[in-house]
Amino acid sequence: MALRLADGTAWTDILARAVAVTPEAFGPEVDGVTTLHNLVAGEWRAVGQPAAVHTPVDNTVLVNLPRLDADTARAAVAHAAAAHRAWAQTPLADRKARVADALDSLTAHRDLLALLLVWEIGKPWRLACADVDRALDGVRWYAGEIDRMLTDREPLPGPVSNIASWNYPMSVLVHAELVQLLAGNAVIAKTPSQGGAVCLTVAHALMRRAGLPATLISGSGGELSEVLVRTPEIGAVAFVGGRSNGGKVAAALLDSDKRHFIEQEGLNAWGIWNFSQWDLLATHLKKGFEYGKQRCTAYPRFVVQRDLVDEFLDMYLPVVRSVRFGHPLAVGDDWAAGDPLPELDFGPLISAAKADELRRTVDEAVRGGAIPLHRGKLTGAPFLPGQDTSAYVAPSVLLAPPGRSRLMHAEPFGPVDTIVVVDTTDELLAAMNASNGALVASLACDDTDEAGKLAVDLQAFKVGINRPRSRGDRDEPFGGRGASWKGAFVGGDLLVHAVTVGGDGRLYGNFPDYNSYPTT
Repeated sequence: MALRLADGTAWTDILARAVAVTPEAFGPEVDGVTTLHNLVAGEWRAVGQPAAVHTPVDNTVLVNLPRLDADTARAAVAHAAAAHRAWAQTPLADRKARVADALDSLTAHRDLLALLLVWEIGKPWRLACADVDRALDGVRWYAGEIDRMLTDREPLPGPVSNIASWNYPMSVLVHAELVQLLAGNAVIAKTPSQGGAVCLTVAHALMRRAGLPATLISGSGGELSEVLVRTPEIGAVAFVGGRSNGGKVAAALLDSDKRHFIEQEGLNAWGIWNFSQWDLLATHLKKGFEYGKQRCTAYPRFVVQRDLVDEFLDMYLPVVRSVRFGHPLAVGDDWAAGDPLPELDFGPLISAAKADELRRTVDEAVRGGAIPLHRGKLTGAPFLPGQDTSAYVAPSVLLAPPGRSRLMHAEPFGPVDTIVVVDTTDELLAAMNASNGALVASLACDDTDEAGKLAVDLQAFKVGINRPRSRGDRDEPFGGRGASWKGAFVGGDLLVHAVTVGGDGRLYGNFPDYNSYPTT
């Protein structure tokens, strides 16, 4: 049966709604394509060199994103620093009221923000809604706790510079900004180059209308990194991304005492040892494929006791084959307004280039000796007739990736899992610690006491026993061990402490001269 777009979800319809809600943030069309504005000096301005932004859903052009040069970005930072000084003196009650106004506006346009995420970064509807909801619910919680959290603490000396990845524009970036604003800091955000620009533009327009001192600028990392990281007026740098770019940010801060929290990926692993609860594990692993494992707390590595490999595969391979992916808005002719949008585990990867890179990485590993246990195909997935599918990758599972393969030591950031077989607990721990630090890890083990003893030697910030771990919400701390994190940890009180000064004791985090970890 031929599929079609769900009524009212075409990009032209969604963009028209966004422009109608926040017209100040959009410029005229260039060659038939709407151009976004940058939010600088408290105003939406038509500055920067426009570049086309493509959707991974079908590779069509969405908008033009104007990229700023370093001098324009530097002027934006100077204005944000001046706004920070005024905002830091604003009474907490007033700050809470303005954040509450912003939350009300964002909530009123929740469905629009979610649909923008569907088109911009390919999230299925349910997951896009969850991204928006987690941001709004989380900030509401902080608003109720912020008075206690700010006891004996003051804002930073300058605004917080936020450089975040594209995969969670609302629940990571906007959430962090609103908490930073509650704590008395002005905020600067760099629009991720790969996706989320329109959603973030609408969100920041609503934030700005509420009187919040926010700056949103776009441009290449190479052009803007020096300004957004090393400019003296910046009070803190918050980075979410990969180890390569994160390492560059950390290196740029080596000669500085600037507050920072740099989240980088690690190879998060499930260890399977003396285990028999396969139905429980199947439920966890199916959920793990959400958003095609394009998140920092995904589990792409399974380290399995040799005696359990057959039972593990009997459970695991049917789970992989049951994963649903495709165009997130494709429906049948019998779909009617009010019917639910497609229930998928994931849509496309963030770009055709990333999809091609991942396919080449899998092929390279197989040529190097990895055993392909499953290599899915796009055939039969729900796509529109004739649509571009270059950004879509079906799940793959490889046994025993070779040591020289990128899949052996690095997170694939896509629906590709690897399995390593071990005979001893020493081998189990070594294989789970392959990436020199991770954000999360989990052990599947019937004996929870044995699992607890093994967990002590895992180089992960959070360890789950017979359950996965994640970034967490509200009062749950978040960070990483080893090379997966630099600087202050976040989450709950730790996030507010990371963007304020004062109080007793030093911050939890990974710093050049000490490491300090909270209870997780």
